[in-house]
Order: sequence, then structure tokens, then C-alpha cells
Amino acid sequence: METPTPAATAFVLVGHGAVAKDCPRDLVRQLKALEGRRQITGEPPAPEEKALEDRIRHWPRTPANDPYGAGCEQLMQSLRPLLPEMTLKLAYLEFNAPTLEEAVEDLRQSGITTVLVAPSMMTPGGVHSEIDIPQIVDRLQTAYPEMTLRYAWPFDLSKIAQLMADHVQQFA
Repeated sequence: METPTPAATAFVLVGHGAVAKDCPRDLVRQLKALEGRRQITGEPPAPEEKALEDRIRHWPRTPANDPYGAGCEQLMQSLRPLLPEMTLKLAYLEFNAPTLEEAVEDLRQSGITTVLVAPSMMTPGGVHSEIDIPQIVDRLQTAYPEMTLRYAWPFDLSKIAQLMADHVQQFA
């Protein structure tokens, strides 16, 4: 009898995202105005909004102009040896690429069947971790029924507290 191969598993860390420091602020203002108008009207994103979002997300990034993105990349590099059996991906909710949808689609195309998703935000109560990410995961699960998507949330606050206590004690 042949032993089944284990499911290919991936982990996607979802960060908030940040505007590159050298991205013109007028582009961000225009995008936010269009997003606000859309939220009021309930209409889908207009082509102009999609184009602005894409331009901002794909703005050239360096550690100097996007220290948040660089920090997320460093965290992923530190996670790789701790999760060697998984494919790791980084995704962002806004301002950076790729989106969570793009990251999962890329994983699907590479044959991944199980995706674990967790936010970089660790405390409960935030809109992104409590509402936005779960909604995206639910939409992706519906779109890709052949995959298993799991939202690894919430974090155990006692473990977060221990991490912070250990960290703060280094400065005492």
C-alpha cells in the first residue's frame, strides 16, 4: 500500500502595509478619497481607484523608503528556519504588494493545498484582524474549495505577554 504524501502547507503572514516614503502623498490622498466615496455609495471600486491602488502597491521599495516592509521581510527570514516544512509568503492589506488574494493565488498555482494565515497584528479588537482578514479568507475559501484555508487567530495573549516581558527585561 502506498503512503499518501502529506498535504503541501503554506503560511501567509499578513501585514498592514505602509506607503513608501517617496511615493507622492497626492496619490494616497486621491486613493483615500475614492475609497471613501465608494464606501458611502456601496459601489465596486472604479478603474481609477484600482489603478491608483496598483501604482501605490507596486511603488519601488527599499529598506530606506519602506522600513515597515523591510521589517516584515526580516521577520519572514527569521520564521523560515522555524517553519522549514512550510512555504512562507508575505502579504499586505494595503499599500504594499502582494495582496492576500494574490499570495494565495500564487500558492494555489504552485500546488499548495493548505494555507495558514495570520496577521502581524497581535492584539484583539482591530478591524483588520477581526473583520477584514477573516472576510478575505472566507472569500478565498469559497473561490478555492479544493484548498483548505485556516485563519490562525487570535493569538494567545499570555504568550504575547511573555514575549513582551522578556523583551522589556533586556532594557531594564
